[in-house]
Amino acid sequence: MKIYKIDITNPKQYFKNLGTDTIGAKILANKTKLHTIVIKELHSAGANILKQDALSIGADLAVPRGTVLNLTKTVDVVLIATTKHLKILSKKEQSQPFGLKTVAQFLKNYIKPKEFETKIMGVINANDDSFFKNSRYKDEDAIIKIKTMIDDGAKIIDIGAVSSRPGSEAVNQIDELNRIKYICDTIRTTKLYQDVVFSIDSYTPSVVQYALDSGFKIVNDITGLSNDNIAKLVSSYDAKVVIMHMQGDPKTMQNNPIYDDVVYEVDQFFEQQIKKATKFGINDIILDVGIGFGKTLKHNLQLLQNMEHFKHFGCEILLGASRKSMIDMIVPNTPVEDRLSGTLAIHLDGIKKGASIIRTHDVKEHYQAIKVSQAISQGSI
Repeated sequence: MKIYKIDITNPKQYFKNLGTDTIGAKILANKTKLHTIVIKELHSAGANILKQDALSIGADLAVPRGTVLNLTKTVDVVLIATTKHLKILSKKEQSQPFGLKTVAQFLKNYIKPKEFETKIMGVINANDDSFFKNSRYKDEDAIIKIKTMIDDGAKIIDIGAVSSRPGSEAVNQIDELNRIKYICDTIRTTKLYQDVVFSIDSYTPSVVQYALDSGFKIVNDITGLSNDNIAKLVSSYDAKVVIMHMQGDPKTMQNNPIYDDVVYEVDQFFEQQIKKATKFGINDIILDVGIGFGKTLKHNLQLLQNMEHFKHFGCEILLGASRKSMIDMIVPNTPVEDRLSGTLAIHLDGIKKGASIIRTHDVKEHYQAIKVSQAISQGSI
């Protein structure tokens, strides 16, 4: 007899290989993962209903003392359940009052998220002041680097001409366009857009339009679609948009970022901006929690720990922590040139938690790391 503990990344397939019948494998797979879900400001009567429903199927709900007496109108609770339990509750709570219909809809979206291919987004900075000097390329050097990134495994190339590092100064639209014009013109005339998807990292309408006219297909907007003119452009060109969360602006965002609950507040921002995008007729949306954009180290870590939460929107999730200062905060005296290892650790963990687009300065290294990590998870190549 041999007994050992295993980690199963594809439980349904594992149970099939074990000889379990198809239906049995599916049922067992739903019992292998435990979820902890926070529900804030749930009506106390709803909390009591959900508590009883959870207990009746073998799940549980952590509630504050006195909830059963309805001492307060609302309470914050934590649902502890397997995937099977969540499926039952997503149906059971659909007919219940006190906000439980909303809980049911969230659970339904959460347990059946859309799955996306993991893609690497290479970074090209067409400026002189981005925080990582080795990512700065101009004109023909930028084109050479783009081709190298394509060969190294990038599926998307993100090009920007304005630094958004903490404390950076704004750049006028003429200078921004001049910095990127040669690159855009070359992409258009050589039809490089047929080899890779290009993303424009800008929130300046004239620059965004020039890029879209040059064959770009994604608008990476660090202001989270705050400008209606950007929304109109994305819609009219049938492009994708990256909605990123940022508290404040690049010049002041790191002065004193404060949140009551960073995960909840970023979630609410996404919900609001997705509604706006939909109103403008934008169909393809990518979400970016904005690591380092108006966040302390604690905020960044909380968002990384809870990346999987944002899958309930059904959108691709972009993670961009490439060589950022949070690595130096965790391992002091780590200059930007030495942060590749920390970057890989963050990004590989992020992929496991639902990120599907990884924005990085180091395409080749990420391609190798992701391929090896996927092989380990799948148990095969």
